[in-house]
Amino acid sequence: MPKTKHILVIRLSAMGDVAMTVPVLRAFSMQNPEVKITVVSRPFFKPFFDTLPNVTFFGVDLKERHKGFLGLLRLFSDLKKFGITHVADLHNVLRSKVVRNLFALSGKKVAATDKGRADKKALTRAENKIFEPTKSMFERHVETFSKLGFQVDLASPTFPKKAVLSNEILNKIEKTSETKLIGIAPFAQYESKVYPLDLMQQVIDELGKNPTQKILLFGGGNEEIQKLNQLQNQHKNVIVVPGKLTFTEELQLISNLDVMLSMDSGNSHMAAMLGVKVITLWGATHPFLGFKPFNQPMENCLVSDRTKYPLLPTSVYGNKMIPGYDDVMRTIAVEDVVSKIEN
Repeated sequence: MPKTKHILVIRLSAMGDVAMTVPVLRAFSMQNPEVKITVVSRPFFKPFFDTLPNVTFFGVDLKERHKGFLGLLRLFSDLKKFGITHVADLHNVLRSKVVRNLFALSGKKVAATDKGRADKKALTRAENKIFEPTKSMFERHVETFSKLGFQVDLASPTFPKKAVLSNEILNKIEKTSETKLIGIAPFAQYESKVYPLDLMQQVIDELGKNPTQKILLFGGGNEEIQKLNQLQNQHKNVIVVPGKLTFTEELQLISNLDVMLSMDSGNSHMAAMLGVKVITLWGATHPFLGFKPFNQPMENCLVSDRTKYPLLPTSVYGNKMIPGYDDVMRTIAVEDVVSKIEN
């Protein structure tokens, strides 16, 4: 009896990066139905993988059981019991390398995603910048599976059906059948990726004028919720979502959006993995760096003006600030954002 092939997929964080593995795993599991997959990630991300066939989820406990080097040995021992035959390390950091190498030493075939650091550096450096698209993270993950001997084709992706929203959710967002749902996620991990809030206010005020549209604001944490409450600005059809729903319910709601407006952040990837149209706004970073949301056309990426700010993109993740580049996102016009959404 040939042994069932069972791939361990490692991607521990961050939210957007974990979400970016989902379209690849969905395509993989549909095209290779005889292969089992176990995803190891933080327990919070489990709902991302709930609708994927042949995919089991293993929640890593980095605070206690799997903390430190001894914890990683424990993690290896916990995962070994599943009969893993291959390891796809889609994270490629110290922690995941330790686990992957332990599997390699026990005779399993392993591969890791090449993050393309040299290409990204060439695109973000100030001198001799090479302004060309680098490979997307989706292509890079496909290459990782290819190294293990598995083919994945992302050319004609399928997406889960829109979730059926419970009456409880419908009541909270006051949705009727003809309402258009527009999601807006105005925050990102770094300030250099956030559209100025005074301009975002203008976008929301403009969209809020149309009573057939519901504008749902997404974010997390008390500070962001306070800012969202300000952006809501007395509009009856603008709803602040965080604090009202569980994470699973939030994903169900996102799957029902007509469009999501997001920064270069996790929300764009969550919407894209569910097959929702996504419009992204780009500041210090750029879609050429490989983090354009899955299956979204380039014209849905509104980028800051490179004639005015020729050093863009200045950073892969938005964590580097260049003097004089604080206001790059002000070159993205409010009218352009609104018309792109309404189209």
